[in-house]
Amino acid sequence: MIAALCLAGLYVSIHMLAKQRAAQRGELTEPSVVQTPRARVAGFSNALFGIAYYSLMLVAAALLQAPLVAAAALAAACLAAAFSLYLAYSLLFVTRMSCAYCWTGHVINWLLLAALIVRRAAL
Repeated sequence: MIAALCLAGLYVSIHMLAKQRAAQRGELTEPSVVQTPRARVAGFSNALFGIAYYSLMLVAAALLQAPLVAAAALAAACLAAAFSLYLAYSLLFVTRMSCAYCWTGHVINWLLLAALIVRRAAL
């Protein structure tokens, strides 16, 4: 399940990166969250962070039997879930824009965190 969530997250992140690049080329006809200041952190696209995060989590999913990897994956999932809360707040109350892919990413992050917690509790 963890690997499937990571693959879904990768798909969402790649889609959002493509949308951001289309916006940079002036190809979007409607306003999009990828054009807002909250679509970037430290000058980098949130989608790039998502691609890196889900790729690393996919690798970690294969190595979760190692305690250090499991702990690092859980810590990363906690950070991703917290960042998702911030971005969800931004969608609802700051930009007030709809973004199905954004919400899908937020749900994936929380499901990933839940899956890692359940896995840890089962050990």
